[in-house]
Amino acid sequence: MNREDKIIRRIREGDIVQFESLFRSSYVPLVKYANKLLNDYDDAEEIVQDLFVRIWVDRNKINIESSLNGYLYKSVYNRCLHLIDHNKVVEKHKREAMVKQNELPQNPVEIVQYKELNQRIIKILEKLPERCGMIFCMNRFEGLKYSEIAQKLSVSIKTVEASMVRALKLFRKELAE
Repeated sequence: MNREDKIIRRIREGDIVQFESLFRSSYVPLVKYANKLLNDYDDAEEIVQDLFVRIWVDRNKINIESSLNGYLYKSVYNRCLHLIDHNKVVEKHKREAMVKQNELPQNPVEIVQYKELNQRIIKILEKLPERCGMIFCMNRFEGLKYSEIAQKLSVSIKTVEASMVRALKLFRKELAE
């Protein structure tokens, strides 16, 4: 059994001294590595700290196929990529929210008309059967495709299509006035 295998075995057995030793020897290099990937020292520290917490909590389940050092660096790398992807999604939503905010009516007459239209839409949605209204909202407000809605609700695409026809028919009738 090599040195790394002994370290892993001792940590699995709950040896806190061995775990702390691994933490102290690996923490700074791992944070530097994460910081190079993220360009954010606080996030880098948080990723490494979370990794070590997970290692300790799940010490009985951890299966390290490669070297211990390789496992630590690969884990930090994957966590950094996940955070980068997450931050991209957050930024995208921020941009979309700003665009939507700029699209909102600015003068008092438009604001009143906008609010009245929203109220009418809410009343029409309340007239629809629950699932029909949910399908309509998923399509029109969340931008989901019929196939995605069908999968999420465990219904057929034909059911989604029929619900959308029903909802749009009611909206045309109610808004035609």
